[in-house]
Amino acid sequence: MHLHTTDRLLSVRETAEILGCHISSVWRRSADEGFPQPIRIGGSTKWSLKEVIAYIETAKAQREAA
Repeated sequence: MHLHTTDRLLSVRETAEILGCHISSVWRRSADEGFPQPIRIGGSTKWSLKEVIAYIETAKAQREAA
């Protein structure tokens, strides 16, 4: 069986790099309602790349609307 996915799961470090922030900021933002919730798989915590990008795009749209 071939599984094809268009989404990628990111570590907290990768998520922080994409957002341009510190790892602790990712954990803090995870408590915010609008920020993507992490996915817990076994002992790992990951974020959806698609959801992180959507979060950034929403923030940009809100900025442009202001």
